[in-house]
Amino acid sequence: MKNRSNIRTDLAVEARELWNESAGRKTSLKGVEARDGMTEGYKTTVVKILDENGERELGKPRGTYVTVEIDSLIDREPDAFSRGARAVSSELRRMISPAEGKTVLVVGLGNPSVTPDAVGPRALRFTMATNHLVDQFPETFGRFRRVAALETGVMGTTGIESLELIRAVTEKLSPTLIIAVDALASRRFSRLCRTVQIADTGIVPGSGVGNSRAAVDEKTLGVPVVAIGVPTVVDAGTLASDLSSQAGVNFLPPEDYRRWGGDMIVTPKDIDARVEDIAKLVGYGINLALHDGITVEDVNMYV
Repeated sequence: MKNRSNIRTDLAVEARELWNESAGRKTSLKGVEARDGMTEGYKTTVVKILDENGERELGKPRGTYVTVEIDSLIDREPDAFSRGARAVSSELRRMISPAEGKTVLVVGLGNPSVTPDAVGPRALRFTMATNHLVDQFPETFGRFRRVAALETGVMGTTGIESLELIRAVTEKLSPTLIIAVDALASRRFSRLCRTVQIADTGIVPGSGVGNSRAAVDEKTLGVPVVAIGVPTVVDAGTLASDLSSQAGVNFLPPEDYRRWGGDMIVTPKDIDARVEDIAKLVGYGINLALHDGITVEDVNMYV
């Protein structure tokens, strides 16, 4: 998503930051509510876009966007993974209310062969698919919620829009909720693989790298869609503009940095390890949110 300053970001918290920067001061934005908090020791920020003015100013559809900042996971602090999974689970639970016994469809969006775009597919490796087990082994899985998992791939390899694949499975399974996991773009290198955004607005696959596909949301599927996104890349022009601004030597408007940056996308050198870590955390967070009473240790036994 590019806002009116031409800075590319998929994070609502950053869109609000950019608005505040353009306004020149910390001020209230009509149609937007925001608050900071803590969950399991992790900083959270909730941004609610309430009306058309909020949509126009931030360049995102109305709804609730929660970011969880998980720096301590990257820094390998004690118990960081368990706390992070519980934090994602807690914030996800606030947005979902799937009917008891009904199926939840978890969708991994992105290209599994391109590491920065593989958060969705890799998160499915750590997601407990129980839809078939509830009936086959009721003595063990009868207490679990029905969960199905779908990896969509990308149009370049499947020849099919992700939305069409999800729609076909949705028509077959009739889930009461869809959780879509995808990679995002950030404006700041410091946020890559250190932030999880949870939104009740659905998602547009590929928007972070300027390759937008059909929206995956309640309007297109007829089912509530909660999106979980992780920023893994930053646009080169956006990064140059941001670093220059932080250094106090921002001589050029953002569009010039973007023009010189061309189509270049930047990602961390250890992106393989980071994506694996964050995908596991997201998968575990989904499990804890959907299945009542289970712990991180329980998930370890099943995935």
